[in-house]
Amino acid sequence: MSLDPQAKALLDSAEQSGASPFNAYPAAEARAIYDQASELVKGTPPNPFSIEELSIPGLTGDIPIWIYRPNDSESLPLLIYFHGGGYTIGSLKSHDSVCRALCVKSGCIVASVDYRLAPENKFPAAVEDAWSATKWLSQNTESIGVDIKKIAIGGDSAGGNLAAVVTLLAKESGSPQIAFQLLIYPCTDMTCSFDSHKTFGKGYRLTNELIAWFYDHYFSADDDIKHWKASPLNADDLSGLPPAFVISAGFDPLQDENRAYAEKLMQAGITVKHSHYEGMIHGFITMPGALDKAKEATNECAAELKRAFES
Repeated sequence: MSLDPQAKALLDSAEQSGASPFNAYPAAEARAIYDQASELVKGTPPNPFSIEELSIPGLTGDIPIWIYRPNDSESLPLLIYFHGGGYTIGSLKSHDSVCRALCVKSGCIVASVDYRLAPENKFPAAVEDAWSATKWLSQNTESIGVDIKKIAIGGDSAGGNLAAVVTLLAKESGSPQIAFQLLIYPCTDMTCSFDSHKTFGKGYRLTNELIAWFYDHYFSADDDIKHWKASPLNADDLSGLPPAFVISAGFDPLQDENRAYAEKLMQAGITVKHSHYEGMIHGFITMPGALDKAKEATNECAAELKRAFES
């Protein structure tokens, strides 16, 4: 297995620039840098029919969401999307290109959720906002123009973790009915105990030091990391969940826990497709302007969403 040449060029460019890692900055400054960096690699995303900015009620205040609409039909599938960023960085802006592409290519409405970030908001604040947004969106399908039988939950990295957890919460509460889960290199085990953390935890953008920085910001107590709302791999029962599409990357420290979650879902009788992008690094789907594999992965996500909603 070798690093994709475009991914290597991206990493080499970052190293030659002398830029400090995100964990070298205070969280607020790291967020601004991350949003700026996202602009450099987003490419030229497609334009959806419309983008609407809303604020919806959460437990402690309003939650901003952006609603991407592919056309003006009145009964469309919905993908509720949670951005990555280690619960500390990332925003509606940083993942705008991903949501635009998923909307246009899949024909789904995409609702991107701006959940509260750490360290200002500790675990389980992000889960609370993700769940509040999911409930609100499912209760307002008619006004949004959504087919209530065609709701998917998705996200990348920390957002993939939130997607997995929200899907479990929906099963636990009995509603809403989730038709599909889109899990893009999701965090599923916060103990970081899998071998891939040792093998790929240095030199490939998402380092062990950066992961520790994220988790130190997000968690208040050591026991929190083992709770299934933080580590869905620890959930006792994954049966009865909707079909899943899981993406992993070959030079990502999270790849073993991605694979483990996919396998545990399958063992519980869930239909799972797992696509492993061997030469890619963590976060690659947000970089279509620099990585051809990002476009390929986005197209695959869109195709799986279409397939799920047509079945």
